[in-house]
Amino acid sequence: MAQIFISAGHGGYEDGVRDPGAVLPTTTEAAEMIQVRDLVVAELRSRQLPGSVLSVPDDLSAAQTLTWINARCRPEDVALEIQAGAFRDPSVRGSTVFYIAKNDVRRTHAELLLLALGRRVPLLPSRGPKPDTDSPMGMLAFCRNLGCPSLLMEIGYLSNPDDLAIIQRQRRDVALGIADGLASWSRQVTSDAAPSGAGSTLPEIRINLNGGMYPETGIIVNGNAYVPIDIADLLGIDATTSTSITRVRYANVVYIKAVDLQTYGISVSWDAPSRTIRLRSGAGMQFCPGSMDRIMGTGSASEVQLSQFMGRINPAAVNTYRDLPRLYREEAAIEGVNHDIAFCQMLVETNSLSFGGSLNPAQNNFGGIGAPTGGPEGSSFPSARVGVRAHIQHLKAYGGIDPLVQRQVDPRFTFVTRGIAPLVEQLTNRWNTKPEYGRQIMAFMRRLSDVALPP
Repeated sequence: MAQIFISAGHGGYEDGVRDPGAVLPTTTEAAEMIQVRDLVVAELRSRQLPGSVLSVPDDLSAAQTLTWINARCRPEDVALEIQAGAFRDPSVRGSTVFYIAKNDVRRTHAELLLLALGRRVPLLPSRGPKPDTDSPMGMLAFCRNLGCPSLLMEIGYLSNPDDLAIIQRQRRDVALGIADGLASWSRQVTSDAAPSGAGSTLPEIRINLNGGMYPETGIIVNGNAYVPIDIADLLGIDATTSTSITRVRYANVVYIKAVDLQTYGISVSWDAPSRTIRLRSGAGMQFCPGSMDRIMGTGSASEVQLSQFMGRINPAAVNTYRDLPRLYREEAAIEGVNHDIAFCQMLVETNSLSFGGSLNPAQNNFGGIGAPTGGPEGSSFPSARVGVRAHIQHLKAYGGIDPLVQRQVDPRFTFVTRGIAPLVEQLTNRWNTKPEYGRQIMAFMRRLSDVALPP
């Protein structure tokens, strides 16, 4: 019997501290999502579905949530996490469902959930399904790291008065819509699941590796492409011990989920007409450990590619910040800093140039640099070029020991132990306390590779 897992986003403990998610004067994201989740669970159980409905405990961290589900789930099950958004601009509103990027099957599942919610709550606008690469993290572990089909739904924006009113005053309708979608999704996954008998087979796919056809075939499991683990060895990746690569055994062969190779800088794309998974190592971006993530060095993306990338991440920012790609390339070249890394870190710090939080656009503070006096508002700079220069100088303080070429404009340059963090991941808990900070930057780097690599 198929199982349905549903998790309320946030509420658990991260690094020993309760994580409430977005916080409003009268409520929190965790409190609102737990109430919706409980109604969804009660509704699904009242329908006496053939399988079980499991509510993920609310005291688990994000990583523990994945472990809890993986210990219980099977390929024919489904898992949904519900969250709510919050944004500096209160006019932003609507629901969306994130799915694992480049998975058309999961996209149709996301559409199914949004349609069901829209039927019950027509006044809640839909922002459509979105690949998890469109999220601020550049990827979502809930969509990628579970052993069963999984989706992450943002019901609406708590920062928007209309969305908040719907979530609070039409909570039961919202829950009914989500329950309808979950029930339909579960039935579809169950019917699409491969038979488990001795003679069962999984669909085969072709594999294109760095422009040439690989002699073995891959398989499709729950709408995801899997390739033989031997391919990882050819790419210089140890997939046997990695915790970020999903493995399955089928017909006496071990396969790995193709999209998980993106963690190692491998470009992954799907050619539907020929049913071919295309894997390309990042020759153009030099994606290999120790060069891709080394702060001091030379970036590979051109000004045009950075502009195209910025347009993909935030189309509204292209005109407002049209000079940023040029400024980052010029200022980084002067100080010997990898401009790809600096540009991707800028996107993380500025919420993809949407800002919010403690920064505002008028500060020209693209690196999230604190004020020298420790004030909560952070530093301000007289122009975009000076702000970019300060960001580059601050990165150089962490990444290298050479003196500055230009006059110091970074107000906190002298506070850094020079060369303490030559690699991106070493900025975590130094530049920013988010445990996923370095991974966020590297996720943007991998997305940038899709723009910078030749077709």
